[in-house]
Amino acid sequence: MYSLLRPALFRLAPETAHHLTLNSLNAAYSLGLSGMIAPNIPNDPRTVMGLTFPNPVGLAAGLDKNGDCINGLAALGFGFIEIGTITPQPQPGNPKPRLFRLPAASAIINRMGFNNEGVDALIRNVQQSGYKGILGINIGKNAATPIEQAADDYLICLRKVYAHASYITVNISSPNTKNLRQLQDEAALNDLLAQLKAEQQKLADLHGKYVPIALKIAPDMEGEQITQIARLLMQHRIDGVIATNTTLSRAGVENLPHGNETGGLSGAPVRERSTAVIRQLAAALQGALPVIGAGGILSGADAADKIKAGAALVQIYSGLIYRGPALIAESCQAIRTLPH
Repeated sequence: MYSLLRPALFRLAPETAHHLTLNSLNAAYSLGLSGMIAPNIPNDPRTVMGLTFPNPVGLAAGLDKNGDCINGLAALGFGFIEIGTITPQPQPGNPKPRLFRLPAASAIINRMGFNNEGVDALIRNVQQSGYKGILGINIGKNAATPIEQAADDYLICLRKVYAHASYITVNISSPNTKNLRQLQDEAALNDLLAQLKAEQQKLADLHGKYVPIALKIAPDMEGEQITQIARLLMQHRIDGVIATNTTLSRAGVENLPHGNETGGLSGAPVRERSTAVIRQLAAALQGALPVIGAGGILSGADAADKIKAGAALVQIYSGLIYRGPALIAESCQAIRTLPH
């Protein structure tokens, strides 16, 4: 069905198509029609970060920033859903246009800039959804918050979403918030992780449950920086790492329409770099904490490659735009054939 709908969606502006799709998924769920869209996906449970995921294929953050469409998306067969990135205060994000398709490369460039309705609105949506599956909540900092005070924003969000999340992702790798990636530098990351870990322990005591924290990192790092991040993740006993976010590289898309737009590039062009980062991270971590693989998954074989490189789970986003819900079942099937 999606192959029939995609040409019409691609004639619309990307953000218009995005909102229409989410609204349609919500409507299908409300009317009990989700089964017409989604294939039946057998259970293939994986225990990661102390959580049992019904299958290893999840939705990456960014598609449903405010938790508006949790049930509609979950009905497509995902093993887990990650919503956000959310910030303490609502913010409009960057000026439009800020989302661009590059169909010739099965790619997307975005410079959304953490546009969202704020953490309180997201929590209301989560509560109203009644969703019982695995829910990740991805947190960030407001654009107006100085980078020196970034930890304050992360801690505000951590405290507010803690009771509502299965796990919490700390996004320090978006290229669309000024200076955000500075938080990946050793001293800044050491300080941020120390504060997050201390707060996590307080919240675990307060709420009587332990909610894992994962860090989301960029693909634009070399070997030494990857090793350094792995060391800090182990030192602070962080529960997981998501590799990777979008890339600043334009390799392979420079001469395409919109290829030189500013922002983060996702989709097929980031696939190999993301997988290389996963492989290096997994080697450095030696099983101390799990890697969740994201970046350029457009086929079941791509998803399986992430697992073979060392990922415990995978997430898709751009591939869903290009392939539709069939990619979820295809990825689950390809992973299920691998030994684990």
